[in-house]
Amino acid sequence: APIVQWARNDGAWQQWQFVDSGGGWYRLKSRHSGKVLDLRDFSTADGAEVIQWTDHNGTNQQFRIEDTDAGHIQLINRNSGKALEVWEWSTDDGARVSQYTDLNGANQQWQLIRVDGGASSGTYTNPIKHNGPDPWLQYHDGWYYLATTTWNSTITMRRSRTLDGLRSAADTVLFDLSGRPNGCCNMWAPEFHLIDGPNGPRWYLYYVAGQNVPDYNPTQRLHVLESAGTDPMGPYTFKADLGNTWELDASILRVNGRLYLLGSYMDGTQSLSITPLSNPWTISGPRRTLSQPTYDWERQTHPVNEGAEPLYHNGRTMIVYSASACWGPDYKLGLLTFTGTDPLNRSHWTKHPVPVFQRSDANGVYAPGHNGFFTSPDGTEDWIVYHANDSAGGGCDMNRSTRAQKFTWNADGTPNFGTPVRTGIALTAPSGE
Repeated sequence: APIVQWARNDGAWQQWQFVDSGGGWYRLKSRHSGKVLDLRDFSTADGAEVIQWTDHNGTNQQFRIEDTDAGHIQLINRNSGKALEVWEWSTDDGARVSQYTDLNGANQQWQLIRVDGGASSGTYTNPIKHNGPDPWLQYHDGWYYLATTTWNSTITMRRSRTLDGLRSAADTVLFDLSGRPNGCCNMWAPEFHLIDGPNGPRWYLYYVAGQNVPDYNPTQRLHVLESAGTDPMGPYTFKADLGNTWELDASILRVNGRLYLLGSYMDGTQSLSITPLSNPWTISGPRRTLSQPTYDWERQTHPVNEGAEPLYHNGRTMIVYSASACWGPDYKLGLLTFTGTDPLNRSHWTKHPVPVFQRSDANGVYAPGHNGFFTSPDGTEDWIVYHANDSAGGGCDMNRSTRAQKFTWNADGTPNFGTPVRTGIALTAPSGE
């Protein structure tokens, strides 16, 4: 939609939020639509059309603030170097906003007027993070915390009072892996769990990382950090390497007061693993296979079981996992239910014969998977967070985005995740915001 000027009425469509892009550059996000100011088609021409567009953090969506002598500011576009202005000095309602060479004219000067904000709008829009594969989201002490794969040497996290606010929240670097001999680089699949340790409850942040070599995938290993207190944002210190062979997607299973490390490793084919722990960072027994990709729907593009995530409901313990290749459109979720007494014995788990969450061509959602779970602020709703692609040709890369949606329960006690929802539409926010 094009951007025009209009008499002030304080409508949500006239309110804009500055979103930090780093280095002194900002996006301007509409409170009404959640979209940002954008120079159409990356134009550098005088008079180019200014529109709103989905936030991709492109240079044509980034502006720096320049002070003027009159107490106003100018907004200079990063891509073009030109100033935002009201075209042809118009004072009419509906006059278009464009860009032009910086002349410091009054039609290129703007005043910032603070309005109320911070409260939930009652809605949110997917995706809640662009470039957010392998998401892990928790609600803790009034904040949503989100960490995702960075594919570099940093572990980052963002937080917001509202689910929708995560879309524009800044990422904070929690830990720099540079120089670690067994895991300096290519950070994947971070998860943070609040677990009682010898010094009381601490956040234990599990992640995958490997070496800085061209063929890095075989070097990927599991590792864990420990927080100094109970703030999910840390600070963190390195705690332990969790094994010395290839393994991905760590999570923590709790059964009868005991801890188990879940992962994904090669046992003939990529399979789910389970390993007993004596504490959050110490392995206390051999790794065992929990599940292998045996059904056809687990073997599309390539046979894979990975991303195991515990789910507990009404005394029942389940594991939701990702199946098939992440680089294909048919990546999806499967379900295991603990039906025995020994979680280390794969025969004590029952696999659901059909997937529980999968692509929706009608909604334009492909390869939904690598999920986590969280509850609404008031504790009355269960939510799933996951990543997905916008096209069938999407890959297993940083273009996957983070999405979230509420789910319910079937009469037999299994989760009903429904269908992955379309992006770009307003959805009801979690209860209690």
